[in-house]
Amino acid sequence: MSEQIDIWQVGNTGLRNPNRIQEGFKVFAGSPFVGNLHGKDNELGFMNYLNEKGIIQNEDGKDESGSHARKWRLMFAKNGFIYPQLKKKEGTQEELGIPDDITPFGRSFLKADTYPAVQECYLRAMSVEQEPMPDGIHHFSPLRWILAIMLELERRTGTSELSRIEFSLWGHTTNPTYDLNKVVNNILDLRKRRAAAPSKRKFDKKEVAERAKNYNKKADNFFQYSDMNMRYLRISGVLQRKGRGLIIVPTKHILAEKLAKTTASAEPIIEQYKLLCNGAPLPTDNLEVAKSLLDDLTKQMKERHILFDISDLPLITPAEINIARQRLENILAQTDEIQYANDQCNQWKEIADYMTLLIKGGGKMVYDEDNAIEIPKDETPAYLEWTLWRAALAIDHMVNKPYEVRGFKLDSDFMPVSAAGGGKGDLYCEFNDFTILTEVTMSASSRQEAMEGEPVRRHVSDAVLQYDKPVYGMFIAVRIDTNTAETFRHGVWYAKGDVKQRLDIVPLTLAQFRKYFVAMFEANKADPEKLRSLILKCESRRDILEAPAWKQYIDATVSEKANEIASGLAAHKTDDVPLVPAGAIVRHVAFGVGQVVAIEASFSECPAKTVELPYLRSLPDEVSFCPDGKSLLHDRFGEGTVYAYVVVFKNHMMPMSYPAAFGSDMVILE
Repeated sequence: MSEQIDIWQVGNTGLRNPNRIQEGFKVFAGSPFVGNLHGKDNELGFMNYLNEKGIIQNEDGKDESGSHARKWRLMFAKNGFIYPQLKKKEGTQEELGIPDDITPFGRSFLKADTYPAVQECYLRAMSVEQEPMPDGIHHFSPLRWILAIMLELERRTGTSELSRIEFSLWGHTTNPTYDLNKVVNNILDLRKRRAAAPSKRKFDKKEVAERAKNYNKKADNFFQYSDMNMRYLRISGVLQRKGRGLIIVPTKHILAEKLAKTTASAEPIIEQYKLLCNGAPLPTDNLEVAKSLLDDLTKQMKERHILFDISDLPLITPAEINIARQRLENILAQTDEIQYANDQCNQWKEIADYMTLLIKGGGKMVYDEDNAIEIPKDETPAYLEWTLWRAALAIDHMVNKPYEVRGFKLDSDFMPVSAAGGGKGDLYCEFNDFTILTEVTMSASSRQEAMEGEPVRRHVSDAVLQYDKPVYGMFIAVRIDTNTAETFRHGVWYAKGDVKQRLDIVPLTLAQFRKYFVAMFEANKADPEKLRSLILKCESRRDILEAPAWKQYIDATVSEKANEIASGLAAHKTDDVPLVPAGAIVRHVAFGVGQVVAIEASFSECPAKTVELPYLRSLPDEVSFCPDGKSLLHDRFGEGTVYAYVVVFKNHMMPMSYPAAFGSDMVILE
């Protein structure tokens, strides 16, 4: 067939993640730009407003044209959240509404406070036939067209699965001017030839080049637009991932059948816009369809032996029936999440690969043409929480449910929707004998401490009061700022009533955590006790070392304990003698209770044979402990050795040799 290919777009490549639209729209709704999004001044103003609110990152004023604002405006209008600006041929603006003003449907979208509610809003928007056909007269819905293709594929093959290459070449390049049967014939022919191809990569490249002969833009668009389009189509809740492609959600199959459409609409576009802006009807608004969907879902849950109870709910109106269905869908989603959690120990290599991408700041890792992982650079915070959540699930042995561990939202494919909101910690992993609260951040600048120091300590403090078991904090970032390490080294927090707490919080880089995580799984020894052991060892010298040395010690400890796990051999013990913190309390069998007040040391570059240093509160500023916790480093005299601690008892003040005296049964260090 001789044709001129056009690729339709459900979303926008400048706003690839539809999950970000609601947070941006909430910011817009509270701005002075409602009803004022056109014109360069307004576009620049709204772009700067989005930047100020942290919705976009316009680094160093990279965009000076306001294009960011135009992309957001396009998505607001395309989904019916604001009134679009009509062209003269489309009708009169007065008949529709004030351009850029929030629509009734936009108000509903603002109230959507659960992920299923957000998905339903997108489903209503995508069901509207507003995409222009080649004739410039008719319009169609890409979602309805794709569903028709997938249902025909299912009728012929038994599965609705549509792969990435199939969608790229015969999904978003087609519309209702095409014969559905011929489109599906082409997909099945492509599938058959590809299965026999020795190199999938070469085959795909050749097929794209052939199809691109009838396309007057960049051939790269076939794949670039397909990834974006599939992501937008999935947020409807009717489709989900299958490899790098799509498949119809089993519980939404009846809804998919009702929505599928192979023809275009001849209705004037202004009528479609009216439908869009007021909230388009769905098949589930019909009583019989709503009942049919609920019956199908209960049947599927019974077949899977999933317990549920909706006997307390009225089932008279479509709205009531849909509420009951949503309750069951939530139970089903939680059941599926538990199964997903149980499988994470088998996915540890992929989890480690996600950590690698996060360390690089995002990117893509392609395993083969049908399998790849990707972290968009502007979504790294959400992916960091999600990756560490998966890591915790892989380590396993938690007593709380996987959906109780996290604070962020997931889509139906268990991918992150957005990072968790404020007010509580990121990941609460409760085990039988202890709890680990993990806090994560992509922040690596000197502002890391200002942004994370207070909330992390507050969250750990709250957890200490909440759990009747030890609570340990793990702070994980791509890079640990030394000021952040210093804050957690002290770990002091005053709870309500000025109750002083000493919190256990260990800062780890993501690379350090990854090293230990991989070591546990490569040795088949993943266990939360090993994680606690690492935390306790890293903490052991926080009272002696200053922040830079403590960071070095943590790094050395991670490597040492990872090697122990890998080799199965414990490292040679060189620290049997206890380390002595400033002002430590000492119990001596003969002299009773005393307190450390000073150190006697020798420095190779100091003319004096012995130097006495005060050590009741801390070392003098010019002296610090080395990471081993025993050697000293002097600004002027270089490295030194501690050979005694001066201890004040009730009736005596005396130097006690180190390490000899502290390694004997005569002395107990508290």
